[in-house]
Amino acid sequence: MQVYNSISRRLEELEPLEPGHVRIYTCGPTVYDYAHIGNLRTFMFEDLLRRTLKHLGYRVTQVMNLTDVDDKTIRASREAGLPLQQYTQRFKDAFFEDLATLNIESAEHYPAATDHLPAMIKLVETLVTKEYAYVTDDGCVYFSIDKCETYGRLVTLNPESMRPGERVDHDEYEKDGVADFALWKAWKEEDGDVGWDSPWGRGRPGWHIECSAMSMQYLGETFDLHTGGVDNRFPHHEDEIAQSECATGKPFVRYWMHSNFLVVENKKMSKSLGNFYTLRDLLDKDYSPRAIRYLLLSAHYRQQLNFTLAGLEQAQATLDRIDEFMGRCEAAAADAPGTPPHWAESGRRAFDEALKHDLNIPEALAAIFTIIHTGNAAFDDRSLDGAGAAGVRGVMREMDAVLGFMAHENDVAGPDIEKLVAQRQAAREAKDWAESDRMRDEIVALGWSVKDTPHGAELRKQR
Repeated sequence: MQVYNSISRRLEELEPLEPGHVRIYTCGPTVYDYAHIGNLRTFMFEDLLRRTLKHLGYRVTQVMNLTDVDDKTIRASREAGLPLQQYTQRFKDAFFEDLATLNIESAEHYPAATDHLPAMIKLVETLVTKEYAYVTDDGCVYFSIDKCETYGRLVTLNPESMRPGERVDHDEYEKDGVADFALWKAWKEEDGDVGWDSPWGRGRPGWHIECSAMSMQYLGETFDLHTGGVDNRFPHHEDEIAQSECATGKPFVRYWMHSNFLVVENKKMSKSLGNFYTLRDLLDKDYSPRAIRYLLLSAHYRQQLNFTLAGLEQAQATLDRIDEFMGRCEAAAADAPGTPPHWAESGRRAFDEALKHDLNIPEALAAIFTIIHTGNAAFDDRSLDGAGAAGVRGVMREMDAVLGFMAHENDVAGPDIEKLVAQRQAAREAKDWAESDRMRDEIVALGWSVKDTPHGAELRKQR
């Protein structure tokens, strides 16, 4: 499989350190609020990568961190008047609910920063001992960027912008402010009850040291692949590389993969523009989780994705087309597994080749639609028998193990649900709105959403 390595800026053959086993670290959420669709686009890319590697026969060990102590979480918890752990737990739970709703596979490990303080302190101690870091009079510890000769490999930095000796206290900072960054922050009054004892006094870790410590604890001092959004390349990932390699004297990560930004209606997502969406916002508008997943997956991960509500409607129409074809396969398929016709096998090979080439999802989707077009023609002229239909169904299911957005048996409403929908429609025609609302609530309680359209009621499984 070929991947675009952000640090070499070229396509490279993925060759894991242990043959057949890929170790991945993915930057997870900062749990101070609900994840927005820009975050979810990155998590979706990482899910596609994980599923593709498994599809190609690799064993995968994935670690996704939970940032539950940093500038944002402390500030938000204090504004809410809640202890840090109590505040962040709400958004940890919401994050895992979002993953389940979007059918994103679970990683093997979800380490939370607050559970790994000893490893972080030990790593900072190593950097101080090796004189890559220094302690200030107030008990803070900073990484000295002028001691790291390779600093700036991941992003192109203007040497004049680098100001060793000056310090950056904030976890996140701009590219034009390249200065020594905090590994350990001394306790301040605004931290409230958040703090841990260390050799330098009470305080807390900087954001960047958290990921270095946790990734190496679970994956080793050198591992295969690190992923995240392009916004994390600097300073976060650049600082991870510097502190990790200076501490161990070994290469940190062999391959870096970054997903591009998501914009909404060709504009940067912003609450002030009214185009800021969480998954819950879209579900409240009755959009299907499958349609959201499809749209977030549909563009190549290194291309900017323009997210629109019209695009969600189109995604649902596309899924309806896929569902219709799968329904034809189900209806015609023989009970025993069948042999796929040559055109389905050809489509499967095209699908695999597209994904092997740096997750080329547009080409992979094109292979699926070629199968559907050819398959519908074969159904229409009755050239596809039961064994062939079973074979096509098997190919489609195999591809959906990577894509994760096709309908499954439990997504098809049974007769009891259909009866409720019919009764509700009768109540609406009789203008009995109270009864109509009651029936709607009963349908929702059974795990379905119902949306009234000019063509009748649309029923969708809630996931």
